[in-house]
Amino acid sequence: MKLIDSKELLLAMEELEKERKIDKQFLIESLEMALITAYKRDYDSAENIKISIDDKTGEIHLYSVKTVVDEVKNDKTEIGKEEAKNISKKLSVGDSVDIEIFPREFGRIAAQTAKQVIIQKIREAERTIVFDEFNERKGEIVSAIIQKVQPNALILDLGKLEGIMPLKEQIPSETYKQNQKIKAYVLDVEKGMKGNTQVIVSRSHPDFVRKLLELEIPEIYEGLIEIKSVARDAGSRSKIAVYSTNENIDPVGSCVGQKGVRIQNIINELNGEKIDVIEWNEDPAVYIAAAILPANVMAVDIKEDEKFAQVIVPDDELSLAIGKSGQNVRLAAKLTGWKIDIKSESQFRKMLEAESKEEEDEK
Repeated sequence: MKLIDSKELLLAMEELEKERKIDKQFLIESLEMALITAYKRDYDSAENIKISIDDKTGEIHLYSVKTVVDEVKNDKTEIGKEEAKNISKKLSVGDSVDIEIFPREFGRIAAQTAKQVIIQKIREAERTIVFDEFNERKGEIVSAIIQKVQPNALILDLGKLEGIMPLKEQIPSETYKQNQKIKAYVLDVEKGMKGNTQVIVSRSHPDFVRKLLELEIPEIYEGLIEIKSVARDAGSRSKIAVYSTNENIDPVGSCVGQKGVRIQNIINELNGEKIDVIEWNEDPAVYIAAAILPANVMAVDIKEDEKFAQVIVPDDELSLAIGKSGQNVRLAAKLTGWKIDIKSESQFRKMLEAESKEEEDEK
């Protein structure tokens, strides 16, 4: 039965398979299911319906599936054995038989349903393409234009879709304005309730700084310098630990650049956020001492089993080593993965004297 232009339908399916990568067989199965639903809705039918679409011609055939019985109680789903014998002498009680039907107006319904299914599958394919494209860009930096500034999130124009920057992913010290161009780090790509792709981006994530360094410093991008660790108080200060196996490369100098040009470009992008670049070292004492910069370290006493380090600094550099509100030591601990306790030289001497006195008293 030729319900709709079968050649046109087949060509449309083949084109979707070729251009949109939508499997033709999947499209046929989707259309068959949609046509069954449409038939039952429009004809208020209690029949068992089966629809078959020829994948070579595109022709649609509609069947009423009936069970062969001795006595018909429901003519919508059953057929008497004598009547069934007229269709095929091989049929017996309990068998199912497909009886092709030709309902009036179903051609129009079929055409409308086919159009709706194809449009729906095109939209789904486009969503999948966009999702896959941005899913591959997870962990990268994208350019965006701020569309809306909301209390809990920024809505961004990423070109093909919207991005969301939640409040916790924003840099606290920054002020954002509508139509402002910004760079952001693709944190996650999700499928929303309606199948729409949601791209969650961040400017506060430590990996945003990591990716900015990769973009700005060729030696990092090329793998000559490795970023070992990043610790960050977004908008205030970051500490970066870098390392190179090549003895001819100064990892810190390469990152900072001549007269600080390279690191200044990143500082500018982060609107003045301070960045300390230190050299990673496999010796934890050396590494921790570097992490306390800009303060000078006199000694580091480590306890490997506890991953604890006692750091001694000059009296006049204690506040510098600890930092405002403990920021410097907190970032150093985050960067190295060690618990760090900082004491001034005087404090340390007093501590040693107290311990010595306790030992003498015990004797």
